[in-house]
Amino acid sequence: MLVAVEMHGQTWAAEDSLEELARLAESVDVEVVGSVSQKLRAPHPATWVGKGKVEEIKELKDALGYSLVLVDGELSPAQQRNLERELEVKIIDRTALILDVFARRAQTHEGRLQVELAQLEYRLPRLTRMWTHLSRQGVGGVGLRGPGETQLEADRREAQKRISFIKGQLAQVHEHRERYRKRRRQTPIAVVSLVGYTNAGKSTLMNTITGADVLAEDKLFATLDPTTRRVALPSGREVLLTDTVGFINNLPTQLIAAFRATLEEISEARVLVHVVDITHPNAVEQAETVDTTLEDLAVDDRPVVYAMNKIDRLSRDERERLPELAAGIGAPEDAVGISAQNGLNIDELLERVEAALEEEAGFTLVSGTIPFERTDLVDLFHKLGRVEDHSFDEHGTTVTGMLPAGELGRFEPWLAPVAPQPETADDVDADSGEPEAHRVAS
Repeated sequence: MLVAVEMHGQTWAAEDSLEELARLAESVDVEVVGSVSQKLRAPHPATWVGKGKVEEIKELKDALGYSLVLVDGELSPAQQRNLERELEVKIIDRTALILDVFARRAQTHEGRLQVELAQLEYRLPRLTRMWTHLSRQGVGGVGLRGPGETQLEADRREAQKRISFIKGQLAQVHEHRERYRKRRRQTPIAVVSLVGYTNAGKSTLMNTITGADVLAEDKLFATLDPTTRRVALPSGREVLLTDTVGFINNLPTQLIAAFRATLEEISEARVLVHVVDITHPNAVEQAETVDTTLEDLAVDDRPVVYAMNKIDRLSRDERERLPELAAGIGAPEDAVGISAQNGLNIDELLERVEAALEEEAGFTLVSGTIPFERTDLVDLFHKLGRVEDHSFDEHGTTVTGMLPAGELGRFEPWLAPVAPQPETADDVDADSGEPEAHRVAS
């Protein structure tokens, strides 16, 4: 049985949020037999829903035969205990359900540690006195406390010890990642991160672009562990493309904290590719959720390229209205419509990514001759920038192209920025008397 509270001003309608909760339930093999919702100003402090709604849910138990209640929100320990006492069934809230989904999906040692940490921190305040029937059996005095109380404290102590151990393990992972990033920065190849709502098609897009074998399923949170691959952009410039965990409405704070090391991959990105399932009925709400999560992660200052995915499922009329659909979710009207499954418009998307990288890095037009003994710099030019023309003579390789402003120092002895050409009479439009627009590198 699914239960939701709809409060004034919330982004998602209760019906839509319940539908997503049902998909989460199905992903852990739970059959949904019914759902109820209630409009309230705020959740009831004791039972989350009102007393009358609790009675209604209790009456549905015989008719529907449910043995589990999934609550579409995060319950306090007291609310969970009260509901379990009233309904006499197990109560699981949205946070616990998402944690369970993550636990099933985690494949790597790091991913499992992150999930276990989140689960322990969620469960620790919910440990109850399950052994009260054994408590106070001792006579009293020093060292003779009841075994029930001792068992509860022992459980808490063990949980806290395990939390400390996992945090230490994840700190080592963080240090390893930081060393890796430091080495990566020494040979600066730009990082591009795929972000988006869970099941938007990020992993399918990753596979299409890179030929990788990232797990791509029609399930929520099919991908938990980040995957990074080298990708050549249309100019030949290489970037690192990272597939990241999908976001979801009301993503538990424990998960954001536990997956810090994973989510830090997003903070390394120079450009974000926001993949949107444009066919989803809640595409607007999903895009807003991703934008809010990016703000929470303090990475909303990055350039964003929007990829409107699954356009192969749109009608011809809907495709023609794609700029309007993109604007409706807060994306620019020139967002790229793609099909990650069929490879449609992937080249256009990569061109847009390259343009965003060049704008972000302040690309400068340079030209000069690099001696043959420094062919490593020619290779680096291809990796970091965009070669527009090159030729060979007895002095070396003469190159003209675009380089990031921050990388010019590496090439300073041989390459120099190209100054804009002065205007001539031929540059002036005869009708207006105004200079024609030049294509000038930023």
